[in-house]
Amino acid sequence: MKLRFAGAVLLSAAAYYVYLPLPRGVSEPWKLMLLDALFRGVMRAGDVAQALGACHQVHLLNRAVSWAEVIEARSTAAVDVSDGELGGVPARVFLSTGAREPKRGVVYFHGGGWALGTARMRSYDLLCRKMAGELDAVVISVDYRLAPEAVFPDQYHDALAAARAFLSEEVAERYGLDRERLCVSGDSSGGNLAAAVAQELGSDDTVTARFKAQALIYPVLQALDFHTPSYQQNRAVPILFRPVMARFWLLYLGADPSLEPALLANNHSAPAARSRLDWTALLPAERKKDFQPVVAETGSPGLLGRVPALLDARAAPLLAERDVLGKTPDAYVLTCEFDVLRDDGLMYAQRLREAGVRVSADHYEDGFHGCLSFADLPVLSAVGRRALDNYVRWLDRNL
Repeated sequence: MKLRFAGAVLLSAAAYYVYLPLPRGVSEPWKLMLLDALFRGVMRAGDVAQALGACHQVHLLNRAVSWAEVIEARSTAAVDVSDGELGGVPARVFLSTGAREPKRGVVYFHGGGWALGTARMRSYDLLCRKMAGELDAVVISVDYRLAPEAVFPDQYHDALAAARAFLSEEVAERYGLDRERLCVSGDSSGGNLAAAVAQELGSDDTVTARFKAQALIYPVLQALDFHTPSYQQNRAVPILFRPVMARFWLLYLGADPSLEPALLANNHSAPAARSRLDWTALLPAERKKDFQPVVAETGSPGLLGRVPALLDARAAPLLAERDVLGKTPDAYVLTCEFDVLRDDGLMYAQRLREAGVRVSADHYEDGFHGCLSFADLPVLSAVGRRALDNYVRWLDRNL
């Protein structure tokens, strides 16, 4: 009887911890709750480890990722997989063994808030393996440096070095690449790097080849407004909560973590700064819903001076000048309704269109941040599977 009672108490406690009220319409809410419970547990363990001085929070998170997710490079009959480097940056190479010559190519940057993850994670290995096999292509997934050891612009410089190498004659000869059919892509913070790289190389007259396409998956593109409609609507929707995104920004920019409350209050976003981004004209009315703008009239004096990269388009590609955007390649932008970053992607797609870039947009009304990473077993997200299939289909038709 006592064992049954104890079991019931433990089961109830577990259910209480896992349960999280989610908005109506999100895909497979119980799967998302379980994922969130797992992530919250690891993040809280990281907080404790950092408070005790054992290690930085993200170090513990990355150790957990390595234990659960990192897999060896394993080739199959359809795709040859190996670990190497691209432009001096570690990378995993996925080379289709199909008959197409020369091959299309994708250089890919993984997500993780510029601080977590690796190209060797199971989810990214499966994603890139699928791209290489179904497109009969070469896909190179880049392991750029991570915060806190590396901060902006280190990650950007790694991504740029890898992308320049990917466009080079040497790499094209090594892997049999068609230099007129190359794409730069990434998800979340990797989408940020892909967008920044596309801007830099689109305006660089010294390059001898250019990307034909840029494919951005729920990218993070600005840090001037943490109260966009999607930040307000989805501030408590897993797996990316609003305070976590602010924390990642400060970590990436090498800024004092104590500035998090100021960012979340938009104290860095006084009218002078917001003039760089009039997003109200970029979002359709149906995405604003019950939005209430949060604008600090005076803000925190000197905050932008302490973190100048908040206004640097290499860190925040949404802020790029129109003529820079107009020189970037055809774009694919994937966004999810239940994602704090939804509006970043929607705004960027509209800015690209206004600059004359051809844009294809996929929006998932039941999608959540990171869903593409759960498109395969053992988690298997239905919306992630749809998103992955449509992403690869777009690449096939446009590359």
